[in-house]
Amino acid sequence: MTSYVALLRAVNVGGTGKLPMSELKAMCEAAGFEDVRTYIASGNVVFTSKLAEKAVKRALEQRLRDYAGKPVGVMVRSAAEMAAVLSANPFAEAAGNRTVAIFLDAPPPATALHDVTGAKGEQLALGRREIYVHYGDGMADSRLKIPVAKSGTARNMNTIARLADMAAGRGKA
Repeated sequence: MTSYVALLRAVNVGGTGKLPMSELKAMCEAAGFEDVRTYIASGNVVFTSKLAEKAVKRALEQRLRDYAGKPVGVMVRSAAEMAAVLSANPFAEAAGNRTVAIFLDAPPPATALHDVTGAKGEQLALGRREIYVHYGDGMADSRLKIPVAKSGTARNMNTIARLADMAAGRGKA
């Protein structure tokens, strides 16, 4: 059994619509996932499964499509990968609530940061399947646009740390 974290894109915060975390938990259990736990109401779920990552992603995306009537993006990481995202944070000295990892399905191209627009003091760095952004004075006034990240989903480092702990069995939601 592998411990996974699934991160849903734009759930309860950006247009996909309302998805009660109890419904998300039930979908995961119906997919055969075990030890299912959600964390905050923005589409974070931790569970174990015998399935490989791509099969987990397909199963959850299909259930979400059936529920929402449209595609809902899902990024899946193993417990080890979540821990690695946290430890690879190039802005580890910065406040966790001002630094995010934007999770992607595939590694970002080496040129991913060339097309960025609207940057005003933000710091960016490429990760394995993530783009890290430190927002300096905060996200509220940022006009940052990262075209390659449009289908990704971001979580701040505080949330990533909590999910990594949960996936490693060190904490409950």
